[in-house]
Amino acid sequence: MTQTAYEIVNETAKSRWLVTCDHASNRVPPEICGGDLGLPAADMQRHIAYDVGAAGVSRHLSALLECPAVLSNFSRLVIDPNRGADDPTLVMKLYDGTIIPGNRRVDAAEVDRRKGLLYTPYHDAVARCAARQESTLYLAIHSFTPRLRGRRPRPWHLGILHAWDERLSRPLIDRLSEERDLIVGENEPYPGHLPGDAVDRHALHHGRPNALIEIRHDLIADEAGQRAWAERLAPLLREAAARMDAA
Repeated sequence: MTQTAYEIVNETAKSRWLVTCDHASNRVPPEICGGDLGLPAADMQRHIAYDVGAAGVSRHLSALLECPAVLSNFSRLVIDPNRGADDPTLVMKLYDGTIIPGNRRVDAAEVDRRKGLLYTPYHDAVARCAARQESTLYLAIHSFTPRLRGRRPRPWHLGILHAWDERLSRPLIDRLSEERDLIVGENEPYPGHLPGDAVDRHALHHGRPNALIEIRHDLIADEAGQRAWAERLAPLLREAAARMDAA
């Protein structure tokens, strides 16, 4: 099911997993600046506009884990669903050295309009899917750029972000660390969670075991990589959940 703000894949699946992809799309809806934020097409293909490869991994994991996946249907540059509703970075005017022309004059009224059109419907869809059963395991899929402008290369293949609830993330980190060919970051390349972000809102505040996986996007830039990483991660996620249950 696809809406202006989101897409739900495998909606009737019954497993306890829920996959979310907050930055699945680089789409600018026609209701926003006529569908054009004023950036060159090349910039809209960069990580500043969406999480490269994350949507494909999410779709494959949805099939492999036999669970729903909720994917955003708008660019993070329009409004970022992985930020709290009052976060000053909700609508970015400058991102990784790039000015966003369509956001230059965004005021509070325009932020509220974008919330009503995109941000709130997306979160309502995630909330509805997360609440479909009491035992939901919340899995957020993201990707990160191998190198920010002017920064050092990032060596990790993937990172697991977590805050105070480590029931699922800790056994997942431990299991991934057993894979000798992987460089796994714990709260890398970003630290933990921000107050009001999607995991905080839909998992931590509801006591749901959770993990946020960040995959370096050069590894999942094409469909083959997306499928391969989903196929590698799915059994490891099941093993981590089994370890959690046994603890």
